[in-house]
Amino acid sequence: MRITELKTIDEYYRALLERKPNFVGIFFVGVKTTSVFCIATCRARKPKKENVEFFTTFKDALDNGYRPCKVCKPTEYAHKAPEHIRRAIQLIKENQKSKVADAQLRQMNISPEVVRRWFNKNYGMTFQAYQRMYRINLAFQELKKGKTTTATAFDAGYESLSGFGYTFKKILGDSPINSATKNVILINRLTTPLGPMFICATDNGVCLLEFVDRRMLETEFKTLQSYLGANIIAGENEHIKRAKKEITEYFDGERKNFSVALETPGTAFQNLIWESLKKIDYGKTLTYEQQAETINNPKAVRAVAAANGHNRVSILIPCHRVIGKNGKMTGYGGGIERKRWLLQHEKKNTAD
Repeated sequence: MRITELKTIDEYYRALLERKPNFVGIFFVGVKTTSVFCIATCRARKPKKENVEFFTTFKDALDNGYRPCKVCKPTEYAHKAPEHIRRAIQLIKENQKSKVADAQLRQMNISPEVVRRWFNKNYGMTFQAYQRMYRINLAFQELKKGKTTTATAFDAGYESLSGFGYTFKKILGDSPINSATKNVILINRLTTPLGPMFICATDNGVCLLEFVDRRMLETEFKTLQSYLGANIIAGENEHIKRAKKEITEYFDGERKNFSVALETPGTAFQNLIWESLKKIDYGKTLTYEQQAETINNPKAVRAVAAANGHNRVSILIPCHRVIGKNGKMTGYGGGIERKRWLLQHEKKNTAD
């Protein structure tokens, strides 16, 4: 949304001039004379007030024709976990089998209130809920390796089997004993030049990669859980780590093909279409009509477009490489401007 309230514009412009870090992610400023947009702490020369306009999200700035500033990298750093949040997360990893209390955070000069607000905004859950998911995920992995429920519960820092069982069932939907042979979907977060993304993976591979502001994301989560008969919990596995590395290399212009394993539950037709997407070369595009021809079904244009729309693994399965007639940008869940950026990014690196 474009900011129109004059008092707010005055406040944001002062924050821009003073490079106030507490306004990072609160607004995005578009500079009319350069067609770039920035965050509050950008080190670039400050524009005149009459040459700027403010937006509430970087997607709004993209949709209004602005491109990310190369100095402050607004889509990357506006939503990147700040230092105190990274320290709080590291504290969880270093104390995997015990609860990180507010007192511990305060001892490290970390505000528990700020941490809670950040997690609610960026993960849609509290810091304590994230901790519980992290600990239950570790317990789940140990149960799958054959460890007893009792040993797992007490090693995870629970003082009673009942408390462990209640939390485990609340998060995973079943008791520890019944869950030992079940699957889970791990969810993590990564930052890209086009904004933060959620990444999900099972033991078999990556099953979702979407921008966090993607429409119908909650529906995708529900569909994925239904297909796989698994719950989504916070965590990370080797597939997620590999995907993060490959996605970073892609955005750096160093990778054109992906090798990370995927799991793409869907209909036989949907998987046929998703496989055809992976065959479109980096830097190339097809129309929906041409894609239909690649599966020897030229009349299935609408069905092809619908299957592309149900792709849950963006970029790795490059549905952004399919365009409308006459090169028109159509149908991309992450937003048309992101689609245009991805195609320009690939074209540039192909030319190089």
